[in-house]
Amino acid sequence: MKYAVFFLALAAPVHAETPLSGDAFEALVTGKTLTFSVGGDPYGVEYYAPGRRVIWSFVNGDCQSGAWYEKPTDAGPQICFVYENNEQEQCWQVFEEAGSIRAEFMNVPGTTVLYQAIEAEPLVCGGVGA
Repeated sequence: MKYAVFFLALAAPVHAETPLSGDAFEALVTGKTLTFSVGGDPYGVEYYAPGRRVIWSFVNGDCQSGAWYEKPTDAGPQICFVYENNEQEQCWQVFEEAGSIRAEFMNVPGTTVLYQAIEAEPLVCGGVGA
């Protein structure tokens, strides 16, 4: 994943929670803009449009359109994303936790990447708000 180089890989224990299904994730995020951070430091913002479409922006304002889908696995459902300039799927197990979202990056076996997402102001890309 192109974006993985920007994320911090943290050693962490495996959580026994059940990851969100695609339908549960969709109900939670559609129409919202979420800010993602690691250790309290924001690194990006994503708008979740209807039809499982997304617009991602790093904190520098570089926006990319994409889409997401559910990918069933033996370890539970994953939420996978593909973006306009990078068609390699980027898969996460997503958990709802105390009013925020925690996502674990699944593309790199043996590592866990933890992210927290909170609802943010509307995303602005190229001067246009989402």
